[in-house]
Amino acid sequence: MNHYNLTKEFQKDGYLLSTDNQKLDVPFIHEFLTHSYWAERITLEEIQTTIDNSLCFGLYHEGKQIGFANVLTDFARVAHLYNVFIKEEYRGKGLAIWMLGIIFNLEELKVRKWLLGTRDMHRLYAKFGFTPLSAPERLMEMKVQK
Repeated sequence: MNHYNLTKEFQKDGYLLSTDNQKLDVPFIHEFLTHSYWAERITLEEIQTTIDNSLCFGLYHEGKQIGFANVLTDFARVAHLYNVFIKEEYRGKGLAIWMLGIIFNLEELKVRKWLLGTRDMHRLYAKFGFTPLSAPERLMEMKVQK
């Protein structure tokens, strides 16, 4: 089963969280991410490739997309959370906590380890059990210039 094609929907107080990629507003996601510190140079083509190859969560209000997150995972051992955002005017309503709670408790994402990178949201992710790496000396990275 290809879990990346998994379609689930959750509703709360007029908000919809969906894993249906057909609902995603790709230009909206691209516009937001190009103004983020973590993906400012991302292209529209890279966004589409990301969407096609990860489990995506679109957050909607009154039919318009207001948030996004995606997960890259093997659905067994590890999951990496990426690109979490909520449009500024919708922040402070508990939507990020609601969205992340669904993501981390999704039956298909019951993995052994979650990873993420953040510059400024440590307190939010700590609420879900995230801590600094226990063995950062074991992780490496390789940056490739395009």
